[in-house]
Amino acid sequence: MAEGAHSSEHQRNALTADSSRQYHRAQSQGVTARVLRRVGPSYQQVAEQLQDLILRGVFAPGSRLPDETRLAGLFGVGRSTVREALRILSAQGLVVITRGSKGGAFVVQPSAQLLGDQLEAVLSLLASNRLVGVDQVVEAREVLEVPAAYMAATRRREEHLAALRGCLFPEEPRLPMPEVYQSNFRFHLTVVEAADNPILRAMTVPLFAVLQSRYLRDRAPWEFWLQVLADHRRILAALEDGDAEAAARAMRDHMERIRPTYQLIAREVEGPDGPAGAAALGAAPVPGGLL
Repeated sequence: MAEGAHSSEHQRNALTADSSRQYHRAQSQGVTARVLRRVGPSYQQVAEQLQDLILRGVFAPGSRLPDETRLAGLFGVGRSTVREALRILSAQGLVVITRGSKGGAFVVQPSAQLLGDQLEAVLSLLASNRLVGVDQVVEAREVLEVPAAYMAATRRREEHLAALRGCLFPEEPRLPMPEVYQSNFRFHLTVVEAADNPILRAMTVPLFAVLQSRYLRDRAPWEFWLQVLADHRRILAALEDGDAEAAARAMRDHMERIRPTYQLIAREVEGPDGPAGAAALGAAPVPGGLL
């Protein structure tokens, strides 16, 4: 047998052995067809049981699930039911399904990035269907970013401060708008990174991304960005001083100042009947003629 064919056969045998181990491990955990209840679709119940096994660590990250035939026998269902259950788990980001001789359903390796990607997708869907409004997104940002600024003041390193200084765009409106709001994004991202908490970053970035893509883009006037620049300078000064209270206060004030602009832009985007409509109608005029 050729060396390449021998190696390929060895890999297939290893995957089969791993799938077999996962199958027997699941059996040892008491997973049988009796687990399924007579309520709800069978594929949904199989998906829920597999999800539970994954979250409990019975099927470890990176491991290959038992093949469709074995899973069908394990749960007492048909292979089509198993396939539909695996599609659900794939949509949930719990497994990755690959095809071919080395294919199968593999438990994903967990990461904060994966959490952030999934949260951003869900938030974007909620915002596009008007199930959440700009006020709710800004409030969530405030809940996360104010403590992040507090922590960043004592945890930041010199490279964080240098990166923040590099995010301060010129006061003259000579930069293209996409570069301006990318500088804005990088500033907030760096503050969160300086807090040195990957979960906090994974939760904050999707909120910011939704606000940027759905509401800001090129809609905010230059006066708004001048206010943002002034706020960023205050936040940076507090971080340079290592003053946690001042950093948190500057971030909180920043969130309060940008809220009316987001509300008014959201009303333009969504109309008066959108989630931000009522809030925008009652909002005070934006200082300095921002809109």
